[in-house]
Amino acid sequence: MSFLILEGVSKYYGGFGALIDMSLTVERGEFISLLGPSGCGKTTTLQAIAGLIDVTRGRMQLDGRDITHLPVNQRGLGIVFQSYALFPHMTVAQNVSFGLEMRKVPKHQRDEQIAQMLKLVHLDALASRYPRELSGGQRQRVAIARALVIAPPVLLLDEPLSNLDAKLREEMQFELRRIQRKVGTTTIMVTHDQAEALSISDRVVVMEAGRATQVDAPYRLYEHPKTEFISGFVGKTNLLPGRLSRSAAACDVVLAQGQRVAVDGAAFADGAAVTVCLRPEKLFFTGAAQGALRGRIEERFFLGSQWLYRVATPLGELEVSSANDGSVPLEEHADVHLAWALDVARLVAPGLAAAAVST
Repeated sequence: MSFLILEGVSKYYGGFGALIDMSLTVERGEFISLLGPSGCGKTTTLQAIAGLIDVTRGRMQLDGRDITHLPVNQRGLGIVFQSYALFPHMTVAQNVSFGLEMRKVPKHQRDEQIAQMLKLVHLDALASRYPRELSGGQRQRVAIARALVIAPPVLLLDEPLSNLDAKLREEMQFELRRIQRKVGTTTIMVTHDQAEALSISDRVVVMEAGRATQVDAPYRLYEHPKTEFISGFVGKTNLLPGRLSRSAAACDVVLAQGQRVAVDGAAFADGAAVTVCLRPEKLFFTGAAQGALRGRIEERFFLGSQWLYRVATPLGELEVSSANDGSVPLEEHADVHLAWALDVARLVAPGLAAAAVST
C-alpha cells in the first residue's frame, strides 16, 4: 500500500474549483514535485495535505491512517514555507530546537538531535548565529533542519528556493536532494520552475487549472508530454499543426507545404487533426539534402553552453538549440536547412485540455 494517498481531493471556493479531483499516490521516501503556473492548484494541494485548509470533498490517507479532517498539529508533518518563517530573535540552534521543545523532548536528547541535524545541513559551525547573520542559502537550510529534526513522515516544501539568486538556487537544488536522500523523508515540493522539478524529483505532477494533467518521471514527462500545455511548459518546444496520414507502411503527419513527419500515431485516427511537438535541441542544421527543411535565421541568442536560433521556415518560425562547441556560430539572416531524427517527434491533440491523470 502506498504511503500517502489522495483520492478525489477537491477544494472549491463558491463555484470556483481551486483543486479538482486530485488523485495521487506517493511511496515512502519518494520526492514528488507539484509543477505548474500560478493559480494551477499546486499550493492548494500542499495546503490540503498539511491540513491548512479544509477540503470540499475527497479523502487523504497517510501510512494507512485517514488524515482528511485532522488538524495541522495532529498530522505531524514538516513544512518549509517560501519565506522560511524563522524566528529572528532565536539563534540557529534555538530555531531548530523549537519543534522538539513543543514535543517536550528532554534537553539532552534535543541537543544531540540538533547537533546531528546541523551537521547534516552543514551549519554546525553557525549554531549560535541569528537569521539576520546568515545568507539566503543558510537560512533555507535552517528552515529545512527545523522541519526535519522532528522526523516528520512527510516534508512539505512551498517554493523553498524562490527567494534565492539564480546561482545559489541551482546549488541548493542539489543540496536539498542530498539532504532528502540522506534522511529518506517522503517529500512533496511546490515549484513553478520546471528545471528545478526535473533535476531533483523522482516524479513530477504537472498541474493546470486545478487538475493534475500528467504524473510521470522527469525524463518521460519531458520526452513524452501528453498535452500541448505540458510540452510548452516543461521546457521549450516547437508546435506544428498537421493531419495524421496512416498507411500500411507508415504513420506520418502532413504539415504545411506537404512536409511529412514520421510519428507514433497509434492513439489517433487516420485524418485526425494533431499537433507535432519538436524540441529545439532535437533539430539540427544540415546540408540541402532530400527532406531537409529550408529556412532563414532571423535571430540568434548566446546562452553560454548553447546558441538559440529563431529560424523562419515554410512551417512557421522554429527555435533551434545548438551546443556551444567553440566553433563560429551561424550568422543572422543566413539561409539554412534543418533536419531531425525520425523518432524525436511527439504527437498530441491540438489544444488538448486533458482530464486528470492520476497514478
